Amino acid sequence: MTPFTKEVVEIIKRIPRGRVMTYGQIAGLAGSPRAARQVVRILHSMSWKHNLPWHRVINAKGQIALQDEEAFEEQRLNLEIEGVEVGLHGGINLQKYRWQPEN
Repeated sequence: MTPFTKEVVEIIKRIPRGRVMTYGQIAGLAGSPRAARQVVRILHSMSWKHNLPWHRVINAKGQIALQDEEAFEEQRLNLEIEGVEVGLHGGINLQKYRWQPEN
């Protein structure tokens, strides 16, 4: 596992219940601000293996980015169970729910 990948995994693991982060935000904190797509690949390939709270990661527009209807609904439901309000088209208020880690 590369240092970037390891850092991304650790950041995602720390996202608290009821909060979200964006792919780009995670990439920046992990040291590569332009690697949002790499964060997507890491989530896709490592979520189950590392038990990552994948549903807490959304796009920069504050939306659920999944195109598959079943996966979209699963993410929406998981977020709503944690208290995150999700709009009709998967919109989430980043000012209210974005997590900004201290370090």
